[in-house]
This record gives sequence, structure tokens and C-alpha cells, in this order.
Amino acid sequence: MADFDPVTKAVVPAAGLGTRFLPATKATPKEMLPIVDKPAIQYVVEEAASAGLLDVLMVTGKNKRSIEDHFDRAFELEEALEAKGDEHRLSQVREPASLATLHYVRQGEPKGLGHAVLCAKQHVGDHPFACLLGDDLIDQRDPLLKRMIEVRDTFGGSVIALMEVPKEQVSLYGVATIEASSEDDVVRVTDLVEKPPVDEAPSNWAIIGRYVIDPAVFEVLENTPPGRGGEIQLTDALRTLAGRGSHEGGPVHGVLFRGRRYDTGDKLDYLRTVVKFAADREDLAGEFVPWLREFLDEIS
Repeated sequence: MADFDPVTKAVVPAAGLGTRFLPATKATPKEMLPIVDKPAIQYVVEEAASAGLLDVLMVTGKNKRSIEDHFDRAFELEEALEAKGDEHRLSQVREPASLATLHYVRQGEPKGLGHAVLCAKQHVGDHPFACLLGDDLIDQRDPLLKRMIEVRDTFGGSVIALMEVPKEQVSLYGVATIEASSEDDVVRVTDLVEKPPVDEAPSNWAIIGRYVIDPAVFEVLENTPPGRGGEIQLTDALRTLAGRGSHEGGPVHGVLFRGRRYDTGDKLDYLRTVVKFAADREDLAGEFVPWLREFLDEIS
């Protein structure tokens, strides 16, 4: 195995306006919308921590203070629960603050995912890092991020998570041109395009919200002009790195993910995610699943 710098830090862009969930997100960050009884952003931090990444930078924006509060201690609440002897809820309240060391930086204006990642430059420095998007939740039983870090340790450069999507959905994603590698679940990425028209997509292997990125991306992002939507696109920067050798921050590999991914990016997918998580909970499934069956029978 080649001697590449280890991945120890995670960056979580959380500065989006959440316009698809208005009016709920007028005063509440979309990242704080609950999946049953836990905000979506906590699942993302838990995933980073389970992969050994205990240094987490949140890239936030205006009206995101509740994210910081969630991962901080809440002494008055803890004292009240302790006085009641409610050890279960006390442990739930304390858990977010113990997951990892959280840092925060603000993205001053919404210039796209690439710009949000660029905001992490000072914190990350000259080291590879993971980037986890809060709209994508990966089932804890599918250690995707750990596998991506292993691939980075083997090949260097950057690693993206790729998932096969229906052809009619490719225009919603960044899409990769790929070629086989020496490992069954790993491909070499030769080109990338952000949200292509269906008839122009090079494949139906789409980028989902997990990346392990070489620090050379910062220099590229600083020189990447606005792309689709007038925003600085991370996909465009990774496309540049895909064409480089290892001495220049390349190449880019993809992990072909066939596990369980939950998309919370729009209302319908969010509702599906909540139902799936509730049905999988031991403390809820016994009552929730039979009720759900009865409800579906009533409306069918």
C-alpha cells in the first residue's frame, strides 16, 4: 500500500437555504428537521465519527445557530432530566456533544457546494478530508465512508461515492464517466459532468453526497469559474483533478455503492426516509408497522 496522508477530518456543508421545505425552514435549518426524533445532521456526524473522523467542520450560514446549540451541552435541560432520574433521555441529550470535536465556519453567501468546500481550506490545511452532505443519509449498516477511506489509502487522490440511478434521473446529479480498476467495487473516474441532460449523460452512475478529497482541490476551486446555476461546482473541480497525476492531486476513483441510502433532499424523499427509519426502530416498529398496514388498507 502506498504511503498517503491519512484522512482524519470531515467537512459537512450545512449552509443551504432549504427553500424546498419552506415554510418549515424559514427559522429552522433544514439540517435540523427530525428523522423520527433525531435531526438529520446528527446522523451525518455519527457516520463521520464511526469512520474514525473525530474532527468535524460544519460550514454554516445565517440562521444556523441551532445546529451549534444541538452539538453543545444543555446544562439546564440536563439538570432537569437528572433531577427526574430520566437517565435514558439524559444520555440522548448528552450524546451529540460527545460524538466528535465540532468546529464551525460561515459561508458568507450561497455560491455553491464548491465554494462551501473552499471555506474549509484554513481548517483542513494540506491534508485529505472527507466531505459529507446532509441531504444524503447512509445506513449505519453500510460502512461506505470507511470503504472510501480505504480506497484513498490504496490509490491516493480523491474518491467519490457513485450509485446507479434510473436514466431519467441523471439530470438531478453529477454523473461520472468510469472505467474498471483492479477492485470490483472501485472504478477510475475519467470525466464528470454536473446535471447533464438525459440524452447527454455519459452513464447512469451518479455522485451521491460522500467524498474523500485531496487538498489539491482548494487550489482548483480558487480558479474554478461559476458553472451550472451560476455556482462554483465541486463536480467541476473534481473533473479537473480526474485529469491529473498523483503528483498533482489526482486521480479520482469512485466506489460503486449498492447499499442503503436515504435522500432527504425533497419533501417526498424526506417522508419516505422518516417512514423507513420508524419501521426499522425496535421501540416503534411493533406498533407503527401494523398501523401503517391498516392505514394503507384504508386508503387503497
